Amino acid sequence: MPSSIPRSAAVSAVVAAALAAGLLAGSTSAAADDSATGTRVHDIQGTTRVSPLVGKQVAGVTGIVTGVRTYGSRGFWIQDPEADANPATSEGLFVFTSSVPTVAVGDAVSVNGTVTEYVPGGLNSGNQSLTQLSKPVITVVSKGNAVPAPVTIAPWSVPDEYTPEGDPAAGGSINGLTLDPETYALDYYESLEGTNVRVGTSRVVGATDPYSELWVTVKPWENRNWRGGTVYGSYESQNTGRLQIQSLTPIAQQPFPKANVGDWLKGTTEGPLDFNQFGGYTLTARTLGTVEDKGLERETTDKQHKNELAVATYNVENLDPTDPQEKFDALAKAVVDNLAAPDILALEEIQDNNGAKNDGTVAADQTVKKFTDAIVAAGGPAYEWRSVDPQNNKDGGEPGGNIRQVFLFNPERVSFTDRAATDETSATAVTGSKGRAALTVSPGRIDPANTAWDSSRKPLAGEFVFRGRTVFVIANHFGSKGGDESIVSHHQPPNRSSEAKRLLQAQAVNAFVKDIVALEKQADVLVVGDINDFEFSGTTEALTDGDVLYPAVKSLPRSERYSYVYQGNSQVLDQILTSPGVRHFEYDSVHINAEFADQDSDHDPQVVRFRP
Repeated sequence: MPSSIPRSAAVSAVVAAALAAGLLAGSTSAAADDSATGTRVHDIQGTTRVSPLVGKQVAGVTGIVTGVRTYGSRGFWIQDPEADANPATSEGLFVFTSSVPTVAVGDAVSVNGTVTEYVPGGLNSGNQSLTQLSKPVITVVSKGNAVPAPVTIAPWSVPDEYTPEGDPAAGGSINGLTLDPETYALDYYESLEGTNVRVGTSRVVGATDPYSELWVTVKPWENRNWRGGTVYGSYESQNTGRLQIQSLTPIAQQPFPKANVGDWLKGTTEGPLDFNQFGGYTLTARTLGTVEDKGLERETTDKQHKNELAVATYNVENLDPTDPQEKFDALAKAVVDNLAAPDILALEEIQDNNGAKNDGTVAADQTVKKFTDAIVAAGGPAYEWRSVDPQNNKDGGEPGGNIRQVFLFNPERVSFTDRAATDETSATAVTGSKGRAALTVSPGRIDPANTAWDSSRKPLAGEFVFRGRTVFVIANHFGSKGGDESIVSHHQPPNRSSEAKRLLQAQAVNAFVKDIVALEKQADVLVVGDINDFEFSGTTEALTDGDVLYPAVKSLPRSERYSYVYQGNSQVLDQILTSPGVRHFEYDSVHINAEFADQDSDHDPQVVRFRP
């Protein structure tokens, strides 16, 4: 999931229109000649998230320039060195210039302009807004002034409670609520919007991404795991100490440091506190600390014993033949070395033979061959494979890419039961006799006509045999979280609209598993893949309904339950769920990607070992 620089620029016209119409909480419409002369920064910021002066012209707003941004959303921050006595009102403010600013840090300025509320990502994103001055007229009063001393964001300054509940009368929004920075972390950060802040030496909890950002925590003990991350274990565990770090220095002038989870950002990192679409509150560093490498290593799982079956799942992130050979080789090496060459491997995000070229191609045999050849070259087994090609552009993902799930299996260890030919629109079902379940079609898709799978990947079911025992594996890639509001939304709790589709998908898979265990109570069934939801979510609850499945990740200590790192939160997206017949197993989330700046995929693979 992408993050920031330089992904936003001008104030959205739709936002301006919404403000004029009073659609944002606290907004007012104002005549063009409304003005307030000699307005202070804290008057503009006010005691709620939306300025009491939104839409008004203000004049003579004074402050010291604390940061200048010459890329992306161009502008600069000012701060009033004479603070008021109210901790809820910020003394900092962003001045949006649209072009490269001509002021410098340390300039004392007087600014005339219009107070606006910019919503990063647009009104439909649900994001909080950034209070700013637009269309400014700037007068430099003096140069070389001392920058106001930074506010230190420290463990003892950030409240442990994340956010207040939204106002039901305002549709669950917190925009109109008076800030309480001593009680709520989001209120604390909002009370510092635009202010010069600093963090001291802090642990990295989100690796450097392609957009030159990383995440730290100022609360090193907060839901920590032994590899250095911060675990997101419930909807009430947002981890208040997380903070995104960017640099105000263009990359061409100074490369952004590369850091992995568990490294430390040493020394002082200081600059204005911004709010953006891709992470919320962000320290835009004028002074950036240095990274201390703590030597995080990629994990290697145990090799299965000869009478154990190893089944793994791995999202290989839009793999197609146009990807460089280096990506295939790195993924193959991970399968052989880090995953110990599992007997069955369910892959997600295998693209068709020409990737994102949108020309009607749906076959992926070249993609799979290039991957399996790379596995052999890395010293692994000669995997065979099974899959069902999707209908063109019907399964979501990158347009033209036609992502799908694919089974790889080691024929020296396990056999695949091919039963009946199928196509992309035909469904497999459960049949059986004498207490033995079987699939009518193998490989086959589960209920592909169900509207739950519209523009989404259909589950792929396969029937395998290991040492004479039938094992059913269902490979999944549920609908993404696209469209959900972030945890820094002005709606609290945030709207998670994508859950509705995943709930229906989970119910369909659960019903299919129930059909299997109804015929064969002790059947070995594994539901695997990128579930795109947490182990504590309604999606997982629906998958496990009737106790026909158990989330294997729950066999791990809470601090080890994660497969993905997003905005500094280590969290579960990929899962393996087991039927009651799988009584004893070893489960491993193999951390080789999500915590690292250099990634072969953004997901960590999962593996389970058991004796059918």
